[in-house]
Amino acid sequence: MEKVVLVNPDDVVLGQMEKMQAHKNGILHRAFSVFLFNENGEMLLQKRANEKYHSPNQWTNACCSHPRLNESYLDAAKRRIKEELGIDCELTEKFHFIYKADVGDGLWEHELDYVFSGTFDGEFALNSEEVSEVRYISPSDLKNEIAEHPEHFTEWFKIILDEYFNQLN
Repeated sequence: MEKVVLVNPDDVVLGQMEKMQAHKNGILHRAFSVFLFNENGEMLLQKRANEKYHSPNQWTNACCSHPRLNESYLDAAKRRIKEELGIDCELTEKFHFIYKADVGDGLWEHELDYVFSGTFDGEFALNSEEVSEVRYISPSDLKNEIAEHPEHFTEWFKIILDEYFNQLN
């Protein structure tokens, strides 16, 4: 049973809870998001596997997940890009913020989210239980695609992407 680390808005640990229960109750917990770019400045998107319990078959950023108790955000991000995408790369922390998103079926993402970015131009070894496909896209094409078909993208990705571009401008 996978657990998430519950925190207050100042990132003080309050305990742990089974992941599904935290998502049903919308309880604030630790998370991270990874944005990867190729040498042309295009952003890597992953399509969530059909088997995912929420937001299946939707496009999202390179990787999102939850650190384990006593695991740093950076170590967790590096662990999950290896587990999901089969890659290693350097990551840089950009910012963190709190958001809450309705992801459907009575589930909520309420996360203190640390956002990392990195560059990767190599080959992937996708974990088919997590990711069905990946692609690179320019930021301008991505914004247009989200505007035309917001339902093709995860709710949290749209929130985090806006925050990412706001933080960098």
